[in-house]
Amino acid sequence: MPKMKTNRSAAKRFTKTGSGKIKRNQAYKRHILESKSPGRKRHLRKGTLVSPGDVKRIKSIIVYVK
Repeated sequence: MPKMKTNRSAAKRFTKTGSGKIKRNQAYKRHILESKSPGRKRHLRKGTLVSPGDVKRIKSIIVYVK
């Protein structure tokens, strides 16, 4: 059986933490920013963890990402 390939688009969007959890960037920070409050925009800068229901699927496509 050949080696699995890492999905390159997913590798650019997700990273693994030291404890093995998967981190992602927050959505809704690209456009229509005037109507969003400064606090909301500041909060969206930080990354967050992938939801538990998606972890298995994401882990399978970012096999070799550190």
